[in-house]
Amino acid sequence: MNGVTRREQLRAATELDIRRHARELLVREGQEAVTLRAIARELGITAPALYRYYDSREDLLHRLSEDICDDLSAELNETMRGIEDDHLSKVFAVCRGFRSWALAHPREFGLVFATPGGNGGANAGVDARDPAPTATTVPTTRSDELGSVFLGVVGPLMAEGANNSPPPRIPEELRAGLADSQRDLAAAFNTHGIEMPPEALSAEAVYMLLRWWARLYGQVALEVFEKFPFDVSHADRLFESMLEELGRESGLYR
Repeated sequence: MNGVTRREQLRAATELDIRRHARELLVREGQEAVTLRAIARELGITAPALYRYYDSREDLLHRLSEDICDDLSAELNETMRGIEDDHLSKVFAVCRGFRSWALAHPREFGLVFATPGGNGGANAGVDARDPAPTATTVPTTRSDELGSVFLGVVGPLMAEGANNSPPPRIPEELRAGLADSQRDLAAAFNTHGIEMPPEALSAEAVYMLLRWWARLYGQVALEVFEKFPFDVSHADRLFESMLEELGRESGLYR
C-alpha cells in the first residue's frame, strides 16, 4: 500500500486532464484562449468546478508553465546524452536544443519565457504573433528540473572560464546590481548541490553569464516572434556564429 487513496488518485488524474486540455488550447489558439470557462467546456463540467483544483487562471497557467519546463528539461538532457566532460560542448548542445525547442513550440515559449513574471501571471497574453514579447531572466528558477539542467552545464563552464579567460570590463553602473545576482546564483547552485569555487561566482563571471543569456535569448526570441528588423535567410548560421563568439569570449573556444 502506498497510502494514496482512490479519491486522491482521481483528483490527480483530473488535474492532469485539466492541464492537458489547457496545453492543447495554448498550442492551438494561444494563451488568451486558456480560460477556466473554455477548459470546463472541453471537459464537460462547470467552470466553478475547476476552482476545486486550481485557485485561479493564473494558478493554472503557472502549473502549466512548470509542466512545459519539465518537458523542456527532458529534451535538453537528451541533447547532452553521449557528450563527455567537454563543458563547452554541453553548453552549446543546450543552447542549440533550447533554440530548436523554442522554434518548434512558439506558444509554450511565449508562456514561459516571454510573459511578465514568467509564471503566466494576470497580465499574461503573449502569443507567437504578438508585437512585443517581454524579455525574461536567466532560467534558473523556472522549475527545479529546468534550473538543474541550466545550472548543471553553466556551473562547470563558469568554473573553467574563471581560469581561462581575461575578465570582461564591467560598466560601473552595473556592478552594484551584479552583487544581488551573485548571491542569487550562489544560493541556486547550493540548492542544486553544485559546488562552485568563489572565483567562479565573481562579478565578472556573472556578468559574462548575463551576456550569454541576453544574446542567446535575444536571437531565439527574434526568431520565434519573427521580429528580425531585416530578412535573415540563414538564421541558423547566425546562431552558430554567436555561439562561436561567446565561446571565444569565455576563453574556452579557439
